Amino acid sequence: MTRQAKLVVLGAGTAGLTALSEAWRYTDDVLLINAGPYGTTCARVGCMPSKALLEVAHAYGRRDWLAESGIAGTQALEADLAAVMVHVRKLRDRFVAGPIDTAESLGERNIHGQPRFLDPTTLEVNGERIQAEKVIIATGTRPNLPEAWRALGDRVVTSDGVFELKAPGKRLGVVGLGPIGVELGQAFAQLGCEVHGFTRGSSVAGLSDPDVNASLIEVLERQMTVITDADVTLDQGDTGVVMQGGGREVEVDWVLASLGRRPNIEGLGLENLDVELDERGVPVFDASTLRIADLPIYITGDVSGLRPLMHEAADEGRIAAYHALHPDAECLRRRTPQAIVFTEPGAGHAGLTGAKLPQSGVVTGSADFSRQGRALMAGRNAGRLQLYADERDGRLLGAELVAPDAEHLLHLLAWSIQQEMTVDQILQMPFYHPTVEEGLRSALQAVRRELGQRRTQPDLPLCHEPAAWALG
Repeated sequence: MTRQAKLVVLGAGTAGLTALSEAWRYTDDVLLINAGPYGTTCARVGCMPSKALLEVAHAYGRRDWLAESGIAGTQALEADLAAVMVHVRKLRDRFVAGPIDTAESLGERNIHGQPRFLDPTTLEVNGERIQAEKVIIATGTRPNLPEAWRALGDRVVTSDGVFELKAPGKRLGVVGLGPIGVELGQAFAQLGCEVHGFTRGSSVAGLSDPDVNASLIEVLERQMTVITDADVTLDQGDTGVVMQGGGREVEVDWVLASLGRRPNIEGLGLENLDVELDERGVPVFDASTLRIADLPIYITGDVSGLRPLMHEAADEGRIAAYHALHPDAECLRRRTPQAIVFTEPGAGHAGLTGAKLPQSGVVTGSADFSRQGRALMAGRNAGRLQLYADERDGRLLGAELVAPDAEHLLHLLAWSIQQEMTVDQILQMPFYHPTVEEGLRSALQAVRRELGQRRTQPDLPLCHEPAAWALG
């Protein structure tokens, strides 16, 4: 017997569960099929346990500044890595409970097994056939790991396994200094480990602006070794793993391989859909509606490769479910992109990055947080902010930064960019003193100077000026 369903969601990660929630607004006839572990990548092995570790590491990393500021006894503090990892897992288990409960609440509408397309509307899982009016593929991704490195056993781990380490060795190598690599590398360095980071390119943390990138590398190099433009090899050593790359050789206890992620598409039977596949083996789809060709199939979340971040996966889940159940609806506009790296100081971008700017018609302005007043008071004076604006009208286009409280600055910037605000309009907003936001004001003033504009009045709105632009 074949089971019937209006909508089938493949994958119980953030995108899949959000698609499920959105679909419930319109129908109860939804099935969830999940082949992997429950609990979402973010809650189980990603953003949540990593930030739990970073909070402890950043706090412990403040002890030298506290001593310099007159607080005695901080040098007696000691990081118990085994206890720290227990703390992280305890919080992790709390975070995964919600997504697991959501899946379990579906009862028989939650199927654990590997689904396979027999044709665009027929799936097979655990020997059962399911006829679906619409299908959403939300199967997620998994870390890349070179096959040769697997021979080194548990001395090489990825982000999927790092939080299961009971007592991490004190000598750590990191291969790949993207957001995950720099976050975890700095965290273990702050907790007292000897960390050696290698990365193939010249940039770290996904930054593209050379000056901003250099400001983060400068901070990291105070805590760990950073080797850029390096192809790395790993070999078994006398007491650990020997890493070679960039003219350096070092032996470490274990290696964190942070080499990006690949889509979970094996076994899905995509060959039975008769559609074009991209270089990753993923079906080509409409980036606005997430629909695959003219099929009743949609793809969402990290597996799509569009914006592999938790909040973006949630939005894609909503988009896919909405269009699957309303195929003739107007497309939904994506929010302004932003990415945040939770190092200390934090890093990231909002809107267009330096690498994606038009070749002409853009002016820039910067602020140096090594001299910014509020940052100096807190002993967090490091980093740089770079703003990009349209030279025609002063509209803010994007930003890259390394700064204290970067997560908050980047939200302010993303909101301003989405509202299409100009530099002058943002400068009319209140800036409290002393705050790190005053660094943003300095950068905005620098942009205005580059625009060749002179103030004709104080940076205050006119009494009769309408506020419609600020209300969206």
